[in-house]
Amino acid sequence: MRKTRHLWSVAVGLLLLWLALAGCASPDKQFDGQEAYKHVLQQCEFGPRPVGSEEGRKTAQYIVGTVDKWGWAAEMQEFSYRGIQGRNVIATKGRGPLVILGAHYDTRSLADHDPTAPTSPVLGANDGASGVAVLLELARTLDTQKAGLEVWLVFFDAEDQGNINGWPFSVGASYMADHLSVHPEAVVVVDMIGDAQQEIFYEHNSDAQLLSTLWAIAADLGYENQFVPQYRYTIMDDHVPFRQRGLVAVDIIDFDYPYWHTTEDTPDKVSPDSLQRVGRVLETWLEQGM
Repeated sequence: MRKTRHLWSVAVGLLLLWLALAGCASPDKQFDGQEAYKHVLQQCEFGPRPVGSEEGRKTAQYIVGTVDKWGWAAEMQEFSYRGIQGRNVIATKGRGPLVILGAHYDTRSLADHDPTAPTSPVLGANDGASGVAVLLELARTLDTQKAGLEVWLVFFDAEDQGNINGWPFSVGASYMADHLSVHPEAVVVVDMIGDAQQEIFYEHNSDAQLLSTLWAIAADLGYENQFVPQYRYTIMDDHVPFRQRGLVAVDIIDFDYPYWHTTEDTPDKVSPDSLQRVGRVLETWLEQGM
């Protein structure tokens, strides 16, 4: 009888423990703009991050450490251009049709649009860090199993050195597109999306059908004032090398940014709410299975 009571007590104890743990279980993670903004601040703590710099190398290591923490497999894709070593960071997770999300983490070495300091480097809080921050927060929250997809988060180097010392734009993205041995269903690039005065228009070099799909999701989420379904700009960005290879690719970019390529591209110009809107659109699109 005593042994039976002991076993019953153990069983009750285990049941109570299970209920307590179940009660403490966290709900499904959802993209958080405040968490993404922390990644903007951390990148800017490294200083300007042009291709080939020590600050750029530290940023790549930070990206790898962050995605690794959330169970993504990360690798460096090394390349060289004009004697400068660059590296794309590719983080992968999930099984199923492949989707690539991309952002560049390098910053411009010259603030050539700055009226007072055109030879200074750009800190790149919005132009660089904001897109990376969205991808890093998605690394924490995205449920690839629910999405039924294989997702690559790709952090491009050497995007922003165009028209300086003979460099083109999107060197890292071009290298990856040239060496791509798989066929993604879609490539979505996010760039300069953290502006507090956020207005994101259709971009002419992007796939029209995918633009329509993403902007419709934004409208469903209540972001119709920030995602404006009208064409405004034609941008040479990291999506173009993939488009040139016949892939479905789009650029989500807010090009109405007065601090572009100036020393005033600093974290105070970036809004967590803007990061959250873009992150939630991508999260919803992917977890609905595209």
